[in-house]
Amino acid sequence: MSRRGGGNPSDNRRNQPQPSPATSRLNAAGTGRGGGGRGSRGGHTVPSSSSVHVPPPAPINTAASSVVAPVVHPVHPSVSAPVTGSSSAPTVPSPAPATVSAEALSTEVQQKLTLQSASAPASQKAIRFPNRPGYGQLGKKVQVRANHFQMQVAERDLHHYDVSIAPEIPSKKVSRDIINQLVKMHRESLLENRIPAYDGRKSLFTAGPLPFTSKVFVVNLVDEDRGSSSGSDRKKREREFKVTIRFASKPDIVHLNQFLRRLQPDCPYETIQVLDVALRATPAEMYTVAGRSFFSPNLGAPGPLGGGTEFWRGFYQSLRPTQMGLSLNIDVSSRAFYEPVLVTEFVSKNFKLNFSRQLSDQDRLKIRRALKGLKVRLSHGAGMRSCKVTGLSKEPLKDLTFTLEDKVTKKKVLDYFHEKYNIELKFPLLPAIQSGSDARPMYFPMELCRIESGQRYSKRLNEEQVTNLLRATCQRPHQREQDIKN
Repeated sequence: MSRRGGGNPSDNRRNQPQPSPATSRLNAAGTGRGGGGRGSRGGHTVPSSSSVHVPPPAPINTAASSVVAPVVHPVHPSVSAPVTGSSSAPTVPSPAPATVSAEALSTEVQQKLTLQSASAPASQKAIRFPNRPGYGQLGKKVQVRANHFQMQVAERDLHHYDVSIAPEIPSKKVSRDIINQLVKMHRESLLENRIPAYDGRKSLFTAGPLPFTSKVFVVNLVDEDRGSSSGSDRKKREREFKVTIRFASKPDIVHLNQFLRRLQPDCPYETIQVLDVALRATPAEMYTVAGRSFFSPNLGAPGPLGGGTEFWRGFYQSLRPTQMGLSLNIDVSSRAFYEPVLVTEFVSKNFKLNFSRQLSDQDRLKIRRALKGLKVRLSHGAGMRSCKVTGLSKEPLKDLTFTLEDKVTKKKVLDYFHEKYNIELKFPLLPAIQSGSDARPMYFPMELCRIESGQRYSKRLNEEQVTNLLRATCQRPHQREQDIKN
């Protein structure tokens, strides 16, 4: 209770209504005369900590703007009206200027406490990197030569088309052959002399629009791996495919040029992908593709690795955005491939077996795992046909029989090759290579099958093969530079 002040505070409190909790907080903050704040002669009572509890100010909720937090109004001597001790004194409302200042203060506090979320990039594929703070100033500048080649891109309209082939083809090589055949058939007519860049899967890109938004093409592709080139046999080897080309999007080359000139923070990787596919289209037709690398015996003499494998030389290429513009990164590369040798020679190098005796079931399973999925080319007959290994026969050649076309007569494999091709098989105790399904198998002697060239060796290399590969690919810098330029 205050000892100084006009009037009896207890009488005033007795006649006045009880304040609300929010009003009590405001009075405790110092807006009234007797609330422990500023006043002309207001009662300045210092309550003891045991008798009076002053609640802390409620926190500001920055998440929901509809919730009004308690606001501390600033005191203006010229605006505040003196409060007398009379119970009949009317309640003076808060002046308008103080209310406006409180709202402005609350908005300012909310803006300072609320974290502004970064704006989303232009597309999901775009990536925004932080700005570079500066460039190096200390030390000595040294010029180096790097395996990067600057690229210049003309501002042409790029168009992306979705491609679907029915029936579906898992091989990217066959898919490319189908699109190449389509281009040969319709380049001057339906494609308006445009040569598309195809990634071997579902995307096709052109510089300029095609004269349609969606179109279905019928393409007949001849399987060159099977049979001869006679007219009747050619019709049997033709396969029909339906190719649907549909417009998908229009990558913006202007956006890319703005990014390279540092006028745009988002990197348009979709546009870079289009240019990368265009640069890879021609090498993909000339060389064997493995990931982002290309290999060929024409790019360097192959060398033996051991175990029926050899290494091929090639190159890696990738288009990258740099601070100096678009850069084509090229580097030399090497990879293990199967040697194009007879299957019997491959088995002999890998398993060190004696072909003069019949193989055990364990050895037969090892050979089956090593050969399954490989493409082999048959060395007998007029047509050098190719087939894929699906397994091995359970019986050796000397006991193996098959049913002729009349579906009645059975004949031994040894007798068939002797009568039809005048070939005496040297290893009758070895199992035969199986091609086709288990329901309709085709058997061929190992000694007449040669592993096709250009097949990647995807199994794990042994210690000897790794050592030979590292020794073959180790180069001096000047020699590596010369190989890259060539």
